[in-house]
Amino acid sequence: MRDFPGEWRAWHDDREARLRAPHGWLAITSIHWLSPTPERFDDVPGEWSGREREATVRLAASESLTLEGTALGQGSHELGPLDDMGLTVGFGDAVAQVADRDGRVILRPRHPDSPNLRAYRGTPCYPADPTWVRPGRFQPYADPDGDAVGEVAFEHDGSEHRLVAWGVDDGSLWILFRDATSGVTTYPALRQLETAPPAPDGSVEIDFNRAYNMPCAYTEFATCPLPPPANTLPFPVEAGEQIPLLG
Repeated sequence: MRDFPGEWRAWHDDREARLRAPHGWLAITSIHWLSPTPERFDDVPGEWSGREREATVRLAASESLTLEGTALGQGSHELGPLDDMGLTVGFGDAVAQVADRDGRVILRPRHPDSPNLRAYRGTPCYPADPTWVRPGRFQPYADPDGDAVGEVAFEHDGSEHRLVAWGVDDGSLWILFRDATSGVTTYPALRQLETAPPAPDGSVEIDFNRAYNMPCAYTEFATCPLPPPANTLPFPVEAGEQIPLLG
């Protein structure tokens, strides 16, 4: 027999552990948008510049970074080509992400002693409730609309509702949404959830108990997408994560 509360608790505990990780979203101390003009910053070694999909860091004699286990010493180092995930350089007990954002390069340091991480007091959630696990039906687009691959239809209080979904490499679906709790008990901009890959007949399970916050709910230094207008549900989804407790 399925242990629904236990499975949800394990999911929630894993979420909290990742949020409290020394190099997680709460550890970010800034986001620097690099330009062709070299600049120095207080929270990361080196003199940095960037252009489309590439970054350059010049290190002084007293500075060093590590990249995939390789030490970078004094001199100039080219980093790239970069994608959305980019690469991670290390220094001391901190790291920094270097990544592309629509043709611009960001540098985003993460420190284990960041004020935001020290102030974090947890993310409250609605009680796990199996009635918020809804059967759905995935209807793929004949021609994908950008990264959106189709819509998931499900019922609530006798009415059908649809959510635009994005595809993930493993076949699962990623959904960004708002609802009547947004800005009241949940983060105003959006929450997200994922589903398992749809069955061959299109059936899919939507577990709103596992709706969770985007990184922008935890730091001003995140770059998060917004859900399309069609993904605003007219009823309160009283399931999943609520507004984080920061400070």
